[in-house]
Amino acid sequence: MTLQLFFRYNKAMGAIQKYLKQSATYKIFSGIANLCEDFLDTLGKITIKGLQFFKALFTSKIDKKELVEQCDRFGISSLPITLSIVGMTSIIVASQVANEMVKQGGGHFVGLLMTMLIVREVGSIMSGFAIISMIGSSFASELATMRVTEQIDAIKVLKVNPVEYLFVPRILSGILMMPVIVIIASVVGVLAGALTTAMTTDLGFRAYFDSAWHGVYMKDLGVSLLKGVVFGGTIALISCVCGYYASGGAKGVGLATTKAVVWSFVAIVVWDMIFAVIFFF
Repeated sequence: MTLQLFFRYNKAMGAIQKYLKQSATYKIFSGIANLCEDFLDTLGKITIKGLQFFKALFTSKIDKKELVEQCDRFGISSLPITLSIVGMTSIIVASQVANEMVKQGGGHFVGLLMTMLIVREVGSIMSGFAIISMIGSSFASELATMRVTEQIDAIKVLKVNPVEYLFVPRILSGILMMPVIVIIASVVGVLAGALTTAMTTDLGFRAYFDSAWHGVYMKDLGVSLLKGVVFGGTIALISCVCGYYASGGAKGVGLATTKAVVWSFVAIVVWDMIFAVIFFF
């Protein structure tokens, strides 16, 4: 009798569990749990590979030829699209802000506002978005393809450290080239804003730049360069990590690339918020 009750109890519990797993509530909480697990897992992998990168940076020999190649890829190849995005963003903002400020009697603040906005935020953020779309996705898909085709396993068999061979040149190129990209993009953005202001209002170039010099300090330039260093390293690190841990063939390559882009976008926005709180709050 006890044994029959035990079997009936197990059967009833199994039916209840099956019903619960089919419910919308279970699926929602299960999905949230899976997302949290994936978030912590990815964050852990990024942290570990980041620490391994810094260790390899100071303990191993850097392949200068590979570094130059990655710097050319990160900086020169991405420059046209980056400058286009930053320039068009500046034109859009200036065309909407300049006229209104002149109407309200604040024409002598247009250059100051535009320059401050571009140097502090637009130049670095929009450059970061452009780099993620072009270079970060490229890094992720390249390493993911190497992973699913077992090229990374072959590198390990040859007793070559994948972090030294794959991560160091790419991350270091991001750290070195991103500040340069941010500087050039900011200059282009300021000039695009000045040209748009001159074409849409009665303000001339001299009035624009006279105003601009009163709102930009060395601190702004320093923070912008520091953002470039952090953004470049972060984008390259996340992209390489997501590609390195890809699995599942062609589908895995696509998922790894998407994951790298999403994580990089979120990461640089979080970094930008941290910089704003620390330096400008």
